Amino acid sequence: MDLSRKIAEDLLKIGAVFLRPDEPFIWASGIKSPVYCDNRLTLSSPEIRCDVENGLAALIKEYYPSAESLMGTSTAGIAHAAITAHLLGMPMGYVRSGAKDHGRKNQIEGKLEKGQRVVVVEDLISTAGSVLEVVDILRNAGAEVLGIVSIFTYGMKKGIARLAEANVDNHSLTDLDRVSLVAAETGYINKNDVDRLLAFRDDPSDESWIGGNK
Repeated sequence: MDLSRKIAEDLLKIGAVFLRPDEPFIWASGIKSPVYCDNRLTLSSPEIRCDVENGLAALIKEYYPSAESLMGTSTAGIAHAAITAHLLGMPMGYVRSGAKDHGRKNQIEGKLEKGQRVVVVEDLISTAGSVLEVVDILRNAGAEVLGIVSIFTYGMKKGIARLAEANVDNHSLTDLDRVSLVAAETGYINKNDVDRLLAFRDDPSDESWIGGNK
């Protein structure tokens, strides 16, 4: 079984990716979404956690063999960066969403040398705004950011365009396309719902996919 399918099955099994095309969730931005993703749940399942961390390690070995350190995004990417770095025998750190207002007032936690080749570890990518902020912080600190590894990506056009504009590669263990197909094959959703989910992915602001089975 290929890795993307295995991770898709894992995420669906524990409800880390929840599909509800007939009763959409509402994001903080107000956008209605047929998908809810909470990859923190993978940390509570030892077997699936092992699949995820070994998968992230495999992506780093394949795409970023010259990496010298991993940097997790705060807060969801921290645990995954730590476990994956342990598997690879590499140093790690993480980037805060804002600098501390006390002590050394760090925003980057852990040792980072100028010129160090770094891979960012993220749990989820939608429009890529938050992960690119992390990339910018690391670059401004003198790191050479080789790219990103993540557990799941929506594959949204806005996110893909932002990553390309910033000249940053991302490699995800799985994506909405694969999760949707696996969900349909296993009877989690109706096969007709796959097109609705992908219509959301293509244009989240267009709500015409809602009620598509009615």
